[in-house]
Amino acid sequence: MTRTVCVSGAASGIARALAEQLRAEGHRVISVDQRDADVVADLSTADGRVSAVDGVLDACNGRLDGLAALAGVGPQVGAAAQASVNFFGAKALLEGLRPALALGEAPAAIVASSVAATIAPYDEAVVDACLADDEGAAVELSGKIDGGVGYAGSKRALALYVRRNAPSWAAQGIRINALAPGNTHTQLTAGALADAQFGPLMEAVPVPRGSWAEASEIASAAAWALSPAASFLIGSFLVIDGGTDALVRPDVF
Repeated sequence: MTRTVCVSGAASGIARALAEQLRAEGHRVISVDQRDADVVADLSTADGRVSAVDGVLDACNGRLDGLAALAGVGPQVGAAAQASVNFFGAKALLEGLRPALALGEAPAAIVASSVAATIAPYDEAVVDACLADDEGAAVELSGKIDGGVGYAGSKRALALYVRRNAPSWAAQGIRINALAPGNTHTQLTAGALADAQFGPLMEAVPVPRGSWAEASEIASAAAWALSPAASFLIGSFLVIDGGTDALVRPDVF
């Protein structure tokens, strides 16, 4: 069965690997990014989000089988950008494309959370502002905190959004889940590794497997979560981290 799937952030990283895998399997991919994409848009702004949603709806003729809202920025760009792109950018795609997904065949959506949502410090006020749909407050509060704390908070808010909304989406026939990758070799992490503050912190994250993931490894899990083969996967926080969370929080699941 050929499916039509929207992938945001598809110009690089995990999203690019996912788009390539889906195309190789014969599916149609509508890519969204700031460059080198079918729909070119900036998800950090309200106008950019509207443009992205309109572009995807036009490209899919109002009917979509899958959505991978994977566009994001790393901790080195600052906490305010974490809220705008990582949370509100993803949320705009989810909500704007939900009607198209409702018309799709075995529709499913995934978002890019992170294992940082469980193992890293975050600011609860920022998370609350995100979930209250108050972008102004989230950005203002984020401007007062460290980029790493902002990153963890944006990813935690996104996971909580999925958990809280999954039942109503399921009632509409749409599965929605959150992926939680650990350290993965991508352009995003390369930028963070090159940062004098965040590079050492990322290198210090323990990975029991002994090596970081390649983007294709996370993409394979994402492709499964979007596929009809994962038909009973709803509202999950799918940790794909080489054992980091199990090592750090062995008694929590």
